[in-house]
Amino acid sequence: MKIKFGTDGWRAVIAKDFTVENVARVAQGTANWLKENNHTPSVVLGHDCRFGGELFTETVAKVMAANKIKVFMADSFVSTPMISMGALHYKAGLGIVITASHNPPEYNGYKLKGHFGGPLMDDEISEVEALIPETMDMGFEKVPMKELTEKGDVEIIDLETYYCNYLEEKFDLDAIRNSELQFAFDAMYGSGQNVIRRLIPQCTLLHCERQPLFDGIPPEPLHRNLQEFSEMIKLSENIDCGLAVDGDADRIAMYDHEGNYVDSHHTMLLLIHYLHRYKNLSAKVATGFSSTVKINKLCQEYQLPLEIVKIGFKHICGLMLKEDILMGGEESGGIAVTGHIPERDGIYNGLLIWEAMVKSGKSLQELIQEVYNITGPFAFERSDLRIPQQDKDRIVKNCREDVYKNFGPYKVEKVETLDGFKYYFNDSEWLMIRPSGTEPVLRTYAESSTREKALEILQHGYDTIMQKE
Repeated sequence: MKIKFGTDGWRAVIAKDFTVENVARVAQGTANWLKENNHTPSVVLGHDCRFGGELFTETVAKVMAANKIKVFMADSFVSTPMISMGALHYKAGLGIVITASHNPPEYNGYKLKGHFGGPLMDDEISEVEALIPETMDMGFEKVPMKELTEKGDVEIIDLETYYCNYLEEKFDLDAIRNSELQFAFDAMYGSGQNVIRRLIPQCTLLHCERQPLFDGIPPEPLHRNLQEFSEMIKLSENIDCGLAVDGDADRIAMYDHEGNYVDSHHTMLLLIHYLHRYKNLSAKVATGFSSTVKINKLCQEYQLPLEIVKIGFKHICGLMLKEDILMGGEESGGIAVTGHIPERDGIYNGLLIWEAMVKSGKSLQELIQEVYNITGPFAFERSDLRIPQQDKDRIVKNCREDVYKNFGPYKVEKVETLDGFKYYFNDSEWLMIRPSGTEPVLRTYAESSTREKALEILQHGYDTIMQKE
C-alpha cells in the first residue's frame, strides 16, 4: 500500500493499515531522508497513550538503530510538545511521535517534527514519503532493545521532567498555585495527564489516567466530548476555570466557572488580548482560514498585522520560523505563542490563560467581555458530515464551479477559496465547506452573532448541499 501523510502526519487503523511492517516502512523512509539531509543523524522518539505505543516506538527505534541513527527515546508516554521540545534540546535531526492525536481509539499515527521544535514542512514531508520503501526487510526485529540501549544506540530520556522544569521557568507557577482561584484539568486520558498533577497539585483532575479506549469518546477537545468535564465544573460551584487538552496535549479547550465551553476562537482572542494589552507585546498574528473573523477586528484595534494561512499548523509554523509571531492558531485548537517553540501546546496556552486570570484579577468571563467590547459577541459552530463519497465529490465539484449563490435566506456576498470554500453573507457571518485531509468527512463551519444563528446557518448549508440536482 502507498503510505500518504495528511494534514498532520500519517494515521491509520491499528492492525489494519497501522501495522509493525508499515510503521517500519515509514521509519525506513524517515531514516533514508535523515541520512540524505543530516551529517550526524539522530531522532527524539516517543508515543502517546494509545494501544501499541510501546511496540510501534520500539519498531521505529530498531529501524533507526539499524540505519546507524542515534535514538533519544522517551521513558514513558509523552505529549507531542514534549517531542518537539526534545528535538530542539537534543539538537536532533527530527522528532518522531507515535500518536493519532484526537482521532478515535482504533487509530494510531506517526508525526514528524523538525529540528527547530515544530511540525516538519510540506516539502520535506513529501521527500520522506518518496523514500518509503514498498516492502521491508524485518531483520531489525531480531535485535533486542536491551542490546541497543546497552550499546548506546538508543538512549532513554525523561522528557516529561524536562518539560515540567521548562514550564516552571516560563511561568510564575507559585502565583497560580498560591492564588485563591481554583482550576480543573481534563487530559481526556491523553499523554498530558501527569503534567498539571506535577505542577499544580491542588488542581481538580479528570481523566488523568491511562485508558487507551478513551471511554469510547475521541480525545478531541470539543464540547460534545467534554460533557462530563462541563458538568463537573457546573456542580462544583468553586472551580473558576477548566482546561482540557486532546490525546497528545497539543490542542486546547477552556471552560468558565459556570461550565460553559470556551472554544479555540475565543482562546486565540484571549491570548492576543493578554499578550498585547497586559504584557505589552506586539508582533504579527497568524491564523488558519477557518478561524473567526473577529481576529481581524481585534488586530485592527491593536494595530497588529494579520496573516491568514491554509489549514494545518505547519503553515503557521513556517511563518514562525521566519518572523516573530505573537499568536499563531487555528480553529481546531492548535495554538502557538511568542516566547515558546513554534508548536501547538495546549498545556502551555492553558497556563497562559490561568496566568492572565491570576495577574489581572479577572474571571475568564470578564476577560472575554473585554474582548467583546472591541469585537462584539460571536459564536462558531462546526459539523463534520460523514456522507457517501459520491455526495462529497458532488458537493466539492459544485463549490469549485461556484454553484451555491445562497444557503436558504443567506445570500452569498463573496467567496474565499484559500483552503476550502468560505461563503460570506456579510462581514461577520459566513459558512465554510472543506473536505478533511485526514478523515472521510466533509467539514462545515459557520459563524454568527449567536450559537442559534450559527446552527441555523449550518442547517441551511446542509439542506442546500444535500439537494440532488
